[in-house]
Amino acid sequence: MKYWMFLGIAIIGEVIATSTLKASEGFSKLIPSIIVTVGYLTSFYFLSLALKSIPVGVAYAVWAGIGVVLVTIISWATYDQKLDFAAIIGMVLIISGVIVMNLFSKVISH
Repeated sequence: MKYWMFLGIAIIGEVIATSTLKASEGFSKLIPSIIVTVGYLTSFYFLSLALKSIPVGVAYAVWAGIGVVLVTIISWATYDQKLDFAAIIGMVLIISGVIVMNLFSKVISH
């Protein structure tokens, strides 16, 4: 269970870093650039810990899939980026894929 917590921390770090990347303005703003750097370092460190138990393909799919959905929602709320019907359907499919993989895959120890 702790490895899934590590993966959760990795996802949070990646989401914070990616969501702040725009505010860093090409790493020209100090505080957002520090947040981006710390977020990515945190993310990769905890992802590496999660990979001690979770298969790399599964961990990456969950990390990337949930990260994409959360960053999209944050971008919509923070930067007023528009989401059309296709984007919403795509995010639903990503979440569905992560759920199906976690519930039914034999490569994941349940």
